[in-house]
Amino acid sequence: MTILCVRFQLPPTGEAALPGLLGLLEDFTPVVQALPPDGALADLRGGERHFGRDAVELASAIRVRALARHGVDCAIGAGPGPMLARVALRDARPGVTCVVPEGTGAEFLAGKPVAALPGVGAATARTLCEYGLDTLGLVAAAPLSTLQRLIGAKAGRELRERAGGVDRGRVVPNALSRSLVTERPFTRDEPDPDRHRRALLSAAEELGARLRALDKVCGALTLTARYADRPSTTRSRTLKEPTARSAALTGAAYGMYEALGLERARVRALALRAEGLDPAEQASGRLTTACGGSGERRRPNSLFLQFSWPTAV
Repeated sequence: MTILCVRFQLPPTGEAALPGLLGLLEDFTPVVQALPPDGALADLRGGERHFGRDAVELASAIRVRALARHGVDCAIGAGPGPMLARVALRDARPGVTCVVPEGTGAEFLAGKPVAALPGVGAATARTLCEYGLDTLGLVAAAPLSTLQRLIGAKAGRELRERAGGVDRGRVVPNALSRSLVTERPFTRDEPDPDRHRRALLSAAEELGARLRALDKVCGALTLTARYADRPSTTRSRTLKEPTARSAALTGAAYGMYEALGLERARVRALALRAEGLDPAEQASGRLTTACGGSGERRRPNSLFLQFSWPTAV
């Protein structure tokens, strides 16, 4: 196992600690990929050679340092690739690293629901389940032609391969995006979609106000839903144009919420993140160039209404 997927047990308002926790992982390897709002992938191949310890032993050291330095516990999944490490994280608990040994990926995945595989959305999972393909083992054993007919040629081929434990992914080092985040926790695990939408409306209005106060615009939005009985799910959307308008942010948030397909899921909290922040004047400059030299979109100088009067008989 050379890949760790780490989810830090941050309090609702504790996301500001994430950059420091990513720095802690970088003490063990420079190959760290942030998974906002509370996680990361770490490729420990170099760290294993440097420290003379395997990934599971290094995971224990990471947990101890996170507790000692930041007072934050974490759950960790370990596997030979990032996909398997992320699936292993679903079965991990603070203090216990869930491990997928090399060569056992297909066996580990076989009994899991299709939605457990990263990248399989609610619509794809629903389609597969309608045809009896409700576990990854059944998907891996299904004829390739059947999967391609159900979800498309490329998607079917990739899904069958990954369901069989083939993990070709890699950890891509990145810097934590320039972002603003706000979270709406519920007083109880909330199943009501209307309450979910009201929380998203409030969060989008807050983000819009904060962006305007900073004279910033954002280019992308990420929605994270946290649950009581399983890990969080996340959807991201690139906006048509950078904006700080609350109405545009609300529309994007609602679209991502519908894409999650929660269907009365009991949600503990919803977090909305504005990413890719830029000064508002830069966005205005891009719009000016695109519109041919004016800060406003071109529009006709006048509007003519033409009426045709009936001809007298």
